[in-house]
Amino acid sequence: MRSRYSAYVLGLADYLKATWHPDTVPAALDLEDTPGLRWIGLDVKRHADFGDGNAMVEFVARYKVGGEPAVRMHEVSRFERVDGYWLYVDGEFPG
Repeated sequence: MRSRYSAYVLGLADYLKATWHPDTVPAALDLEDTPGLRWIGLDVKRHADFGDGNAMVEFVARYKVGGEPAVRMHEVSRFERVDGYWLYVDGEFPG
C-alpha cells in the first residue's frame, strides 16, 4: 500500500498499473488530470492477510489542490496475491 501511495505522489502510472490486478486495472490512468494536486500524507489504519491469497488495507490519504483545504480520502482496499505479488483489486469508501 505504501508503495502505491508513493507512486501516486511521484506520478508513476506504470508502477500503479503493474501493481493493479489484471481483472480490474483501468485501460488508462491519467495522474495529471488535477492541476495543483499535492499529496500530503498516508495513515494506514489497519490491514489483514486472510491467509487465502486475499488481504485488505484500510487507509486515509490526504491531499490538497491549490490553496483549498486538505481532503481526506478514506478507503478499504482489497488485494489479491498473484504469482507472489500483492495486487490491488478494488476499494470501497466507508461512510
